[in-house]
Amino acid sequence: MTDLPPADFRERITRSFGRQRAMGLIGAQLTRVEHGTVEIELPFDEKLTQQHGFLHAGVISAALDSACGYAAYTVIDADASILTIEFKVNLMSPGRGDWFLFRGEVTKPGSNIIVADGRAYSITDGPAKLIASMTGTMMVVRGRQDVAG
Repeated sequence: MTDLPPADFRERITRSFGRQRAMGLIGAQLTRVEHGTVEIELPFDEKLTQQHGFLHAGVISAALDSACGYAAYTVIDADASILTIEFKVNLMSPGRGDWFLFRGEVTKPGSNIIVADGRAYSITDGPAKLIASMTGTMMVVRGRQDVAG
């Protein structure tokens, strides 16, 4: 990561997240935005489960992708944007809990390509439980009107 975060990245990410209808549809909330790290939280909802009652892998993947993408967004210039070009998810435990936390962290910043790692946790009465991890590759996009902020 660069030594200095881009100006106003928190405001830009908050505005962008508000326009992301997929995260709104599932009830996800942006809860932490720091230089190189973003967290998204999601309450359990039966409408987001698979046939066994666990949080669906697609929902987990989508939230991790957003957390990693926005983590990458914290280290780019204000006139650029981010698009995911690849990710891999490891599902390590069933998505069972009252709340879910998705944390994305920049692993390798770059001017064109950024790598971020994500972790998904289920939260109940006890300690948070790691349920999934992601490694994602993000492309920095500049000068495209259809992919702005």
